[in-house]
Amino acid sequence: MPARLARCARRSTDGHGSCVVGTEMSRIALRASALTAALCTVSAQAADLHYGSRAPYTVNQPLNAYSWAGPYLGANLGYDWGSVDNNRTKPSGFEGGIQAGYNWMTRSWVFGIEGDLQANGADDTFAPWKFSNPWFGTVRGRAGYAIDNILFYGTAGLAFGELRGETFGLSESHTSAGWTAGAGAEFGFAPNWRAKIEYLYVDLANSSFAITGMSNGYRFGVVRAGVNYHF
Repeated sequence: MPARLARCARRSTDGHGSCVVGTEMSRIALRASALTAALCTVSAQAADLHYGSRAPYTVNQPLNAYSWAGPYLGANLGYDWGSVDNNRTKPSGFEGGIQAGYNWMTRSWVFGIEGDLQANGADDTFAPWKFSNPWFGTVRGRAGYAIDNILFYGTAGLAFGELRGETFGLSESHTSAGWTAGAGAEFGFAPNWRAKIEYLYVDLANSSFAITGMSNGYRFGVVRAGVNYHF
């Protein structure tokens, strides 16, 4: 190469020819550019073969997806009706109370626990007998499926309450435990606020009443609406 540069310099000085070094350097530059372009093309084709028609994986869960998880507190109002075992009375009336609970959420599945305590106006009189259910409560598990801000759920658990019998000025009360099961739906209508409607069947176990000489218990259904505040 030095010798060639020297000959080129002499030709340029003598005026007998033009130098070919510049031409060769241009050829080298062109070949390097072509090689770079080829490498880029091969890389792009490899990427296309790797992904095909699929787009790279992305999370399709919205960042602002509605959440049912956490604690809540609320109130409810409803109506219940039922019957007393071994007696003709059929107590019914309005009830209302408070509830509190906690939810866990896995994808669209919601699991939780809820307790409530109700004041109840259900009573009935038949012949000399009057039976009433002044109060009751439940502790239940809940499991359901959420579609955004709407939750459909089933529920079951422990029930407890008072059954009071009266006749000829005599009164007798028993507090007994039993079971409950039902279903409902809950709707989120504002930040932190949810409204619900549910049905429960409640079975309070029999107790021996001296004033009737029989074993009496109360079984009833309740439909109620409520509102919850989620913290």
